[in-house]
Amino acid sequence: MDSQPNRPAPAWPDSTDTQVVRIRAGALAEAAQTDHVAEETPVALEYNGISHATMLATPSHLEDFALGFSLTEGIVGGMSDVRGIDLDPRPDGIVVQLEISSACLVRLKERRRAMAGRTGCGLCGVETLPEVLRPVAPLPDGAPIPAQVLLAAMRGLRAHQRLHDLTGATHAAGWADAEGAVRLVREDVGRHNALDKLIGALARAGMPADTGIALVSSRASFEMVQKTAAARIGVLAAVSAPTALAIRLARQANLTLAGFARNADATLYSHPERIRP
Repeated sequence: MDSQPNRPAPAWPDSTDTQVVRIRAGALAEAAQTDHVAEETPVALEYNGISHATMLATPSHLEDFALGFSLTEGIVGGMSDVRGIDLDPRPDGIVVQLEISSACLVRLKERRRAMAGRTGCGLCGVETLPEVLRPVAPLPDGAPIPAQVLLAAMRGLRAHQRLHDLTGATHAAGWADAEGAVRLVREDVGRHNALDKLIGALARAGMPADTGIALVSSRASFEMVQKTAAARIGVLAAVSAPTALAIRLARQANLTLAGFARNADATLYSHPERIRP
């Protein structure tokens, strides 16, 4: 994926140490202590030299993030559309430079022009209703998954949240196989970023995303369902609640949405037929 495959990818710390004074049981500690906090960095995405979006993210697995965002936003259709990904550190953040196919770039430019024409104020980001509520193709039914497999996968996600254990400030998105084994996890200060990182990592690794379960340590928003469906993953399990719009999209997309998936419990909000006893 990197246009300079022999060059090691630069790394930025995903956490840093800071001095804090703790209050415990109502009492103020006399001495400062060292604590760990998650990093948050502006990350800009450029496609063939054209700036497209800037987000705040944890500066780790940024190639995964860029690819996952590109896939779930419909900018590229697959790995073959991406010619290279380079990371360019700047004093105020990191620019991720992607080289994409000519056909994808044409579509991206048309999309930007349409957005500018509708908003009347130039490229304001994804602001219009058609851009936000992009339709997704319905997913195939897939083989039913035992409820215990779903629950075991969700429990397994927690054991892979290294950065959350260190800082308490990050979300995780994971992918478990059909047996419930958590095979891949990505973390970020933003829940959408974590899911994009996961989807990008799945694509880069060539893993069969559609045969497993997506797991998120957050609520299930409309965007989380949209990204999961775009990745062709038929089951999304969230530790917290979904929104009504997320449920409606999951039902339209033939996606099984589970909320409040904790310990031995979960609530199925759409297509429960994909989960069996």
